[in-house]
Amino acid sequence: MFLINLWAALVGVVIILYVILDGFSLGVGILFPSARSEKQQDVMMGSIAPVWDVNQTWIVFGAAGLFAVFPTTYTVMFSALYVPLFTFLFGLVFRGVAFEFRANSTHKTAWSRAFFGGSLVAAFGQGLTLGAYISGIHVENGVFAGGAFDWLTPFNILVGLALIAGYALLGAGYLILKTTGEVQQRAYGQAKAAVWAVAFFMLIVSFWTPYQAPDIMDRWWTAPHIYFVWLFPLLGLAGFVLLLRGIHNQVESAPFFWTLIMFLSAYLGLQSGVYPYAILPDITIFDAAAQRQTQMITLVGALVTLPFVLGYTFYCYWVFRGKVTDDVLYH
Repeated sequence: MFLINLWAALVGVVIILYVILDGFSLGVGILFPSARSEKQQDVMMGSIAPVWDVNQTWIVFGAAGLFAVFPTTYTVMFSALYVPLFTFLFGLVFRGVAFEFRANSTHKTAWSRAFFGGSLVAAFGQGLTLGAYISGIHVENGVFAGGAFDWLTPFNILVGLALIAGYALLGAGYLILKTTGEVQQRAYGQAKAAVWAVAFFMLIVSFWTPYQAPDIMDRWWTAPHIYFVWLFPLLGLAGFVLLLRGIHNQVESAPFFWTLIMFLSAYLGLQSGVYPYAILPDITIFDAAAQRQTQMITLVGALVTLPFVLGYTFYCYWVFRGKVTDDVLYH
């Protein structure tokens, strides 16, 4: 049981690392059309150029962990959510191609639009997947037994839109940290608009979730969850208030930091209601786990690999710390 819980925690950490790290680069892509000139687009692109590819390492790690250690979860998720998951992956690939082609093209307008489109599609695909995960998946005898378009519901679409707003907020906070001048000042305004959009979507999703996934609400109000679950919305509310204050006072680090706190509060609140289920409403992490020998072997590999990935990520961010200037733009 300890080994399964350890692996569930590892996969959970990897997922939130991906959401945060690749989320802000997707957010920059979503905000891309707001640039007033090609030069400003170059500044926005330059802010994420050194780190956007390393951020996506975490999705590979997470997918490999699910495939190896929780094969039932992997199989059911890809069977039930084939369309939104591949929409998400297509968006990531399209964004990557647009990124590279724009950097080497003399006619950048089309590739700038493609970069925005890929970022938007990837974020929306993630949101559809998250919404479907919250709603639950029809499983019989460990196999997906629903329809091809069970994921296409108003609730899931709302979650998709909410994630777009959340990533735009992350992207704006990151641009405030990494840029100066007009790009930074516009990012303050974008952050202020995005945080209100995020608050609106979080409020609607929070009220809708008990009707869409009553099992989550039931666990929130039973022991031991009831003793600590209220901490997460309070943490999110504090992040919202302090984020607005940081934007108003133009404290550069505040928007990005407090957006991270809001994301963490939402993620931890969701996981506290889902645990110990891997797939709602029937499959627990213990039902979905592979054999103990597989868990042990993959854990050794993860413990060897993870420090290198963390070290490389930290080193990359350390080397490219500071503001984006004209002499370090990505061309």
